Amino acid sequence: MKPSLQRMRGLAGFDRLAMIGLIAGFLIARPATARERSDEIVITTLSGQPDRVSGGSALVEITFPRHERHLVVTLNGEDVSSAFHPGERRNSLIGLVTGLVLGRNRLRVEGRENRRSIELTNYSIKGPIISGPQIQPFICQTQTFMLPDGTTLGEPLDSDCSAATRVNYVYMSTDGGPFRPLPDPTHLPPDVAMTTTSTGLTVPYVVRVETGTINRGIYQNAILFDPTSDPEPTPFTPPPGWNNRLVAIHGAGCPGGWYTQGTAEGVNVLQDRYLSQGYALFINTLQNPSNSCNPFVAAESAMMGKEHFIKTFGAPFFTVSTGGSGGAYTSLQVADILPGLIDGAFFNATFPDAAEIAYSGLDGHLLTHYFAVTNPTFTEAQQVAVSGYQGLQAFIDAANQAQRTDPVPGRDDIPGYNSAVWNAVVPVELRYHPVNNPTGARPTVFDVSRNIYGVDPGTGFALRAFDNVGVQYGLKALNEGTITTTQFLDLNQDIGGYDQDANYVSSRTVGDVGAIRRAYRSGVNLGGNGGLSAIPIIDFGAYNEAGAYHYQWHHFAVRERLIDANGDARNHVLWRGNDATPVPLTRAFEVITRWVEAIKSDHSHVPPRRKVIRHMPAEAVDGCYDTSMPPQFIAEPQTWSSLPDTQCNTLWPSYSFSRKVAGGPLAANILKCQLKPIDLGDYAVSFTPEELSRLHNIFPDGVCDWRRRGVNHVPLLVGKSFGPAPTNHDEYEDILEGEHED
Repeated sequence: MKPSLQRMRGLAGFDRLAMIGLIAGFLIARPATARERSDEIVITTLSGQPDRVSGGSALVEITFPRHERHLVVTLNGEDVSSAFHPGERRNSLIGLVTGLVLGRNRLRVEGRENRRSIELTNYSIKGPIISGPQIQPFICQTQTFMLPDGTTLGEPLDSDCSAATRVNYVYMSTDGGPFRPLPDPTHLPPDVAMTTTSTGLTVPYVVRVETGTINRGIYQNAILFDPTSDPEPTPFTPPPGWNNRLVAIHGAGCPGGWYTQGTAEGVNVLQDRYLSQGYALFINTLQNPSNSCNPFVAAESAMMGKEHFIKTFGAPFFTVSTGGSGGAYTSLQVADILPGLIDGAFFNATFPDAAEIAYSGLDGHLLTHYFAVTNPTFTEAQQVAVSGYQGLQAFIDAANQAQRTDPVPGRDDIPGYNSAVWNAVVPVELRYHPVNNPTGARPTVFDVSRNIYGVDPGTGFALRAFDNVGVQYGLKALNEGTITTTQFLDLNQDIGGYDQDANYVSSRTVGDVGAIRRAYRSGVNLGGNGGLSAIPIIDFGAYNEAGAYHYQWHHFAVRERLIDANGDARNHVLWRGNDATPVPLTRAFEVITRWVEAIKSDHSHVPPRRKVIRHMPAEAVDGCYDTSMPPQFIAEPQTWSSLPDTQCNTLWPSYSFSRKVAGGPLAANILKCQLKPIDLGDYAVSFTPEELSRLHNIFPDGVCDWRRRGVNHVPLLVGKSFGPAPTNHDEYEDILEGEHED
């Protein structure tokens, strides 16, 4: 039964965040059914949530009491009983219900003694459903998207970049890869290889690749399929070679990821590692941050893509998600935003989210500008100490990622910094320029997610969540004696901030508190309390602390966010080190699939998070890979440290970042800090009376109190929609609105 919010509000001493988490947990576990009792008819949508259907159809399961034998199924009054077939479970029927109209539809099931109905809300296959008004301009690229046979998807059919669905077949030759186009789908070539799937079935190594458009992006799915002998795939006749498991794959990094449909997926859907074992794969160009740096759109596209896959081939036993860099944080965010969509995640070279890269870059860019222009007297060692990174190049590379927040072209004040990063396909006349085109499209992580951050009505620009009020840059360097009190005061007095065009200004930047709240509750700022709270996670891969901004602290930040959201991160396994990524990748895939298999086979009524811990394989332990070839695994708890205090930290020391050096949390999840009065106990040095007076003048309202949660730091709101689908859970959304306005 649903918890009473009034009763929960009345519990003495009940923590409100705990209350929200409890409600969220209830909602995560809530199935898409009309009723639950075994002595009644139950209707379940297998292809997705009933209130978020797309494309005019839904795969539906009906279970019914043993005594009911003659059921009539109608859709909006029309008999659709013939669409249903006996299901695998006793007393069940499964049917692909087609012909849904846009908007609300009523599916009714009637027996002699029971009747039940469910509302199916259908949206266009072009989207949107939950992401809000679609971004404009939007450049179609179907005409340059290459298919496996060397042709393209063709010219777009409409302004939404739609294209006709195409099916291609490729095969693996006995001579080895890569995949080759199948010349004739009615005959297999003599050199076709055979493959044995994870279920032990040996089949011709032929892959069906379907390409089309969903949510304005270009989707692809790939699955073992022999067109010469297999029946046409349906949810009732899936390809015999499919092992009933699905892999969601995601693309690469964010810079330039706006206003384009995408001419590539970012990663190839034809991945032998998975296909040879019978796994199917799916992806969408909008799951590639290089095309669309909006995790909510990525989640929506993955939701719609998996729904389409299920309606084509049937529901998988489980779905795991993988990717590297941008594909890694997309795996995290999609899984967290939409609980139940992903059953396990394994990835490498991750960050918590693309916004975290930007926020770290914004801090760093202020510092690089200060050291290069405002006060060039700091030594290289002092600059590195204030930055927290391993060295100067690592610091600069991280700082230059502020470019993804900078809409003004031509700014190159720091070596390697490139403002206004654009995909060349976007016409120059559509691009923002503060003088020449002040209403043009703005190339920033904020503007690409404007539905979430909100829009300034005066400028039309997206609101910004970056805030550095009260941040004491270089605090650790001061306390360790690396910089002087004068340098510390000069730095914090003159560091300044940015305006909405990323111009340097003398005052600190004040983030919009509404944008901050929406960033948290949407999952654009990774929360960890949604789907990630109850699935296995394996984080593996190579590291480079010397530069290129793929640093180890990002991985520990993910873990810290899980701890912050859930009390622990027992479902998060961290494997560090070595550039030979195929070794840990192969191992991670083997472990994650075994782990998820055991969880999905557990039909007990214990909470999902407890199932995850209960079924951890023995190999699912922290550790690192050494530098030998082949690399050897060292099993030991992974900790964030640059000291040689463990074997792994000796091999793979991890360094810090600017806001951590300023006293902030390793989780990097406080966008705007709560303030406190200056406390001399926070400093390992003494200030003169004049310096102390100056410190109070620099921070007249106080300094960051990192022990408290950030301003408007609320949990991810599971089921949130930015339209047109309604938000599912308005009851506790009201709590979030009312309890976190500080």
